Amino acid sequence: MATMSSAELRNLFLEYFRERGHELVASSQLVPGNDPTLLFTNAGMVQFKDVFLGREQRSYSRAATAQRCVRAGGKHNDLENVGYTARHHTFFEMLGNFSFGDYFKRDAIHFAWEFLTVVLKLPPERLWVTVFDQDKEAEAIWLESVKVDPNRFSRIGAKDNFWSMGDVGPCGPCTEIFYDHGAHIPGGPPGSPDEDGDRYIEIWNLVFMQYDRAQDGTLTPLPKPSVDTGMGLERLAAVMQGVHSNYEIDLFQSLLKAAAELAELSDTNHASLRVIADHIRSCAFLVADGVVPSNEGRGYVLRRIMRRAIRHGYKLGIREVFFHKLVAPLCNEMGGAYPELMQARAQVEKVLQREEERFAETLEQGMGILQACVEGMQGKQIPGETAFLLYDTYGFPVDLTADFARENGLTVDTEGFERCMDQQRERARAANQFGADYAKDVQVDCRTEFTGYQHLQEETRIAALFRDGQPVAELNAGEAGLVVLERTPFYGESGGQAGDVGKVIAGDAVFDVADTKKQGNDVFLHHGKVLNGSLKTGSACQAVVDGAVRQAVALNHSATHLLHAALRKILGGHVTQKGSLVDAQRLRFDFVHDAPMTAGEIAEVERLVNEQIRRNQEAGVAVMGKDEAMAAGAMALFGEKYGDQVRVVKIGDFSTELCGGTHVGRAGDIGLFKIVTETGVAAGIRRVEAVTGENAVSWLEQTDHLLQSLCAKVKVGRDGLDDKIQQLLERGKSLEKEIERLKGKLASSAGGDLAGQAVEVAGIKVLAARLQDGDPKALRDLADQLKNKLGSAAIVLALAKDGKVSLVAGVTQDQTSRLSAVDLVNLVAASAGGKGGGRPDMAQAGGTDSPELDKALAGVAAWVGQRLQ
Repeated sequence: MATMSSAELRNLFLEYFRERGHELVASSQLVPGNDPTLLFTNAGMVQFKDVFLGREQRSYSRAATAQRCVRAGGKHNDLENVGYTARHHTFFEMLGNFSFGDYFKRDAIHFAWEFLTVVLKLPPERLWVTVFDQDKEAEAIWLESVKVDPNRFSRIGAKDNFWSMGDVGPCGPCTEIFYDHGAHIPGGPPGSPDEDGDRYIEIWNLVFMQYDRAQDGTLTPLPKPSVDTGMGLERLAAVMQGVHSNYEIDLFQSLLKAAAELAELSDTNHASLRVIADHIRSCAFLVADGVVPSNEGRGYVLRRIMRRAIRHGYKLGIREVFFHKLVAPLCNEMGGAYPELMQARAQVEKVLQREEERFAETLEQGMGILQACVEGMQGKQIPGETAFLLYDTYGFPVDLTADFARENGLTVDTEGFERCMDQQRERARAANQFGADYAKDVQVDCRTEFTGYQHLQEETRIAALFRDGQPVAELNAGEAGLVVLERTPFYGESGGQAGDVGKVIAGDAVFDVADTKKQGNDVFLHHGKVLNGSLKTGSACQAVVDGAVRQAVALNHSATHLLHAALRKILGGHVTQKGSLVDAQRLRFDFVHDAPMTAGEIAEVERLVNEQIRRNQEAGVAVMGKDEAMAAGAMALFGEKYGDQVRVVKIGDFSTELCGGTHVGRAGDIGLFKIVTETGVAAGIRRVEAVTGENAVSWLEQTDHLLQSLCAKVKVGRDGLDDKIQQLLERGKSLEKEIERLKGKLASSAGGDLAGQAVEVAGIKVLAARLQDGDPKALRDLADQLKNKLGSAAIVLALAKDGKVSLVAGVTQDQTSRLSAVDLVNLVAASAGGKGGGRPDMAQAGGTDSPELDKALAGVAAWVGQRLQ
């Protein structure tokens, strides 16, 4: 058995299946395209989900991939184990081969066995095979055709060897191949009482999608059974490189050494180094795929992973910002297989560095609080209130507290923490959209032919009707529901473009289409309400898109493409789209950029876009192979999923993008483009909102009206408005200064009157007074003036307005060793239901005005006398 690098294994696997008729498909992004049911891509089959579900057709029936995956949130979350075990990772690569109704169990099993035993030359006596205990077909293939050793073969129940996509839908039995690392490692074979040991490690899982599971659990054979396999590259590399831990393979060694150098360690065998080496892979690839740190969803998971890595660096004694420095060695190790990582390197480094700088102070504070808590603790449990304080006040993730506890032989009061977290948990549950639930899709047996690129009207038939998600034969006047047509000109919402609106007319029945959405790639759902008459399944009808709305949307969509290109020219090539919304009113465009745009940059972007509009070049559309399109310079957009044949929209020589949306015929159709806002929406993500066409003209008319109104109010022409506003601002500042001067003069005058009210107590002057009028902000100045007038003194001043009271207490410097202004102000504030603070010589408080306040002020002299005895 020859030792092989991870890169050689990856290439060898792909080449083996390419030679056997498999299409080599590039790894999809870690953010699943158009799939809100998943937090991250967590398996090789994710990009083929719609193919397996029958919603999408590909030009090939067998495929092979090396898919990057992240499992660090939701159902698949082993984050706390990463670094402490041999095989847990947040990021890993899954090698897979797939059959979409082509070959099935026999070929899949023979491919796997041949690759392992012939290509990789793994000894059969080191392999162990499992099958689903009811899958006699797979059992016979292994024992009679492959002739695997019956003594190295297990029949396992459904818990481990039956796979399903969800509670309903495609499912089927599995067969798994394990590698035996040797008798010197504890553990028994799969299915035995000691199976949880580390001796036998699963390296390849072959899933046979054989059935469709109904809501009642009934299994119906699929018309085109398929194959989905997955083999962890890191586990396979460990086998081929003769090591037991994944962290000992070549993919990790350079990262461990780089992290050890930053920590000034000579030994790389440290759990914290393994955490850092694992986490830089997931963090760098997530940022490269468009995720940025935030407080919700995917961005929150990224932030958690980053902060865990940074905390482990802190534990190793690293105090400077370090994490982003590991992007370079990661690119050296994996950039060849994933060129997108190399292209995004500068942006990845910038995002990671900025997030670590923000967390540095939080980490220092959090670790200090934890250390103090442990030193003062009785018992071995960190209180839930402390964990919540760290999380809520300092942004210190609870899993970091749990990590710290585990490392120090402690536990965390998680129940107490959860009690404190009730509100946050409710908010998180409300915001969470990542629970897979295919049962909510309406069940449609037909496919919709989309004709909307060519037509806005279509003679067609009603294929299906739904009310409250259930199929019905008829929809009557006043009822809301969904209409599925055999052919439709209505564009279904996708790619950020809103769905079309319009009418479906069948005889006297009129269905008002308020929105159009797509289910998969081939089913168009028309959402709306029957205005009159009745719609019936199978009826002939006319589908009519609202042309004015479609055109307004098209203006905004084409302008979005021009905006994207203009932003890259003005701000730089790092600008990439991270989300968009295009409807009839406006366009919204989110993009990567680490600073607010200046007024000059906004103006220049507008100028470029409007210049293209005036040039009026053709907006051409072509359909071609994805690779051909990318080679021609087309940009693929964030979060979109593309098939083998793609639609390329090219506007003159200025913009070329992959896009399935509807567009203008020529750039000049847009008419006018105007940016109305530019804001930040997340760390490193900016948002531009703009209007086009008539909406842009309307916006300018409103702005012009406002400008005319301002000019009339200040009695000046447009050319002089800027100077006039500057004059008014300067005059306002001058008046504010004059008001402050007069207030001081009045306070001085009042101070002279108040000084006469002071009484002598134990050798010092004591003044406690309620002011009838004045400015609460001037109380401190008045107290200072009175201290100067009275010499050695203790003063309390109260001013009530609108039922609220402001209090100031002052003590001259020579008396602060005997009296505290803080105690003095709180003596009076207690009567007003308030509490204050400050310094021994000056303190402030607030409260509610009440009759008790005058009693408290009257008692100040006596209180001072008691203190000074």
